[in-house]
Amino acid sequence: MWLGFLGIVVMLLVLDLGVLHKEQREIEVRESLVLSTGYIGLGLGFGAWVWWYLGHQSGMEYLTGFAIEKALAMDNVFVIAMIFTFFAVPRQFQYRVLFWGILGVIVLRAIMIGLGATIVTQFNWVLYIFALFLVATGVKMLVFRNAEYDVASNPVLAFMRRRFNVTDEHHGEKFWVKLPDPQNPSRTVWFMTPLFLALVLIEVADVIFAVDSVPAIFAITTDPFIVYTSNIFAILGLRALYFALAAMVHRFHYLKIALAAVLIFIGSKIFLADLLGLEKFPPALSLAITFSILACGVAYSLWRTRDASGTATRH
Repeated sequence: MWLGFLGIVVMLLVLDLGVLHKEQREIEVRESLVLSTGYIGLGLGFGAWVWWYLGHQSGMEYLTGFAIEKALAMDNVFVIAMIFTFFAVPRQFQYRVLFWGILGVIVLRAIMIGLGATIVTQFNWVLYIFALFLVATGVKMLVFRNAEYDVASNPVLAFMRRRFNVTDEHHGEKFWVKLPDPQNPSRTVWFMTPLFLALVLIEVADVIFAVDSVPAIFAITTDPFIVYTSNIFAILGLRALYFALAAMVHRFHYLKIALAAVLIFIGSKIFLADLLGLEKFPPALSLAITFSILACGVAYSLWRTRDASGTATRH
């Protein structure tokens, strides 16, 4: 199963970089929507296979994890948009940054999920800590839902600018470039470009988001295969989804409330199952509640911002 899954991921990455996007170009919203639909279809198709091969409970756990990670990825898109705006990354190079960012995410998530699975296997009570953390995170998201991600004051960015040679000018698609040494102009040294800084901050942002999403899925299932595959299939389409969502980011202003509600629900259902004397909260009910909350959040956001759509389109 692992080899089959990894084979699919490698095939998708090779197809993406080697065939669909060999040249650096701007991704249009229409193409973004088509690619996003394809990735979502693949993720759901894999979920159908999990349902058939591992049983209905594993299938529902996969679909619940996929839905939660996809929704959290949408929230991540807003942060990525702010990072690209801060560094003034040209649209034709944004896909390149996102591609390498996804490769980093695949490795980082594998490490975090592997560590999480090991800890949960050895110490089952850690799930209750995860649950409390999710409830606290959801409450925090509700209280500070209007707070914006401040790129300029990011400590990682400050550290890199302080410790490394950094250029403020873009140099095409290059992450690193050789320029004259400010201390000795007769020789050249390597400089980080804004494109590389954007890539690093996107990876840092994903680690921060993973602190929410990984415990959320472990609260649904402790099966590493379900946890990792649902995560990765949801994230694989993030690059394509970005260009569609970035164009209408203002339309999902209220989605964060729904995400907060989902995190609170996922965290509290562990305690609710104990209270009701259940071995586990019913997966079908968990999937239905999660999907309903997210669907209501998206629908309410689109309805509340319907008057702004025409203005945004004209601009």
